[in-house]
Amino acid sequence: MKKIVIASNNVGKLNEIGAILAPLDIEIVAQSTLGVSEADEPHCTFIENALAKARHASAHTGLPALADDSGICVDALNGAPGVHSARFAGELTGGAGGRANQDARNNQKLLDLLANETNRRAHYYCVIVLTRRADDPQPIVCEAEWHGEIVKVPRGCGGFGYDPLFLIPALKKTGAELKPDEKNRISHRGQALAAMAARLRAGFGSRESGFSSAGIIMRRSREPGNKAES
Repeated sequence: MKKIVIASNNVGKLNEIGAILAPLDIEIVAQSTLGVSEADEPHCTFIENALAKARHASAHTGLPALADDSGICVDALNGAPGVHSARFAGELTGGAGGRANQDARNNQKLLDLLANETNRRAHYYCVIVLTRRADDPQPIVCEAEWHGEIVKVPRGCGGFGYDPLFLIPALKKTGAELKPDEKNRISHRGQALAAMAARLRAGFGSRESGFSSAGIIMRRSREPGNKAES
């Protein structure tokens, strides 16, 4: 069995990644269990931040590392919050209140900014990166988008992040109203991870590192049946 360290301490992300990669014969290990701190994310693009996190985890563990960077991009805000989605409302000192409190504050700020806005279109974006080692020159990269709209009142109690505000028009549900397996089939992270899982099934086995030496970028945009494209 191969082992991959997941470069995230976000419980919601870890659960989604674990569920989608579960069918593979791969041991998934969260970086926190190996004593790895969160990497800095100073960059203005998702791909650069994902690479920074994956290389950080690989460097500290000597293992292949999988990292994602994701966020919500709102048309009326010129793509914001974007890479700043996780701390859109500012981070409380010492992380006071935990992830749920941060999510609630982020959601409220987004609603306040869109209070008088009629254009509610938005999309989630996710890029997944897997590095075989810290200095991997050709990491595996998969990305996906999930298009929808921002509702005016939060709905649902599932998911995390902006899911209570993110409406999928074709389903007439928000991300927080979807069952976990339903969300994992169509979400930005679900699509990107499915592409990564397919890549791992095809490419595990390099004599040097446990992975195929050929990198690949796999693009999966917009889930089937979603008509709310921007």
